[in-house]
Amino acid sequence: MPTQQANNPLHGKTLETILTHLVEYHGWERLGKVININCFNNDPSIKSSLKFLRKTDWARKKVEELYLQMPQK
Repeated sequence: MPTQQANNPLHGKTLETILTHLVEYHGWERLGKVININCFNNDPSIKSSLKFLRKTDWARKKVEELYLQMPQK
């Protein structure tokens, strides 16, 4: 039986979806200022950022927190 995650606002959202929404909302330049990591500031791309974020827990948590602060559609 799968565990229900009704209280988890990120349930069912992939890291790629979260990052894509952040880039659409903020743009790479502003995103790099809010979360100062190289993959957002130097030649940013979804692919390179996902690779870094999947390996780096603290950075992924910052991205998820910023996403939760965005106005939801």
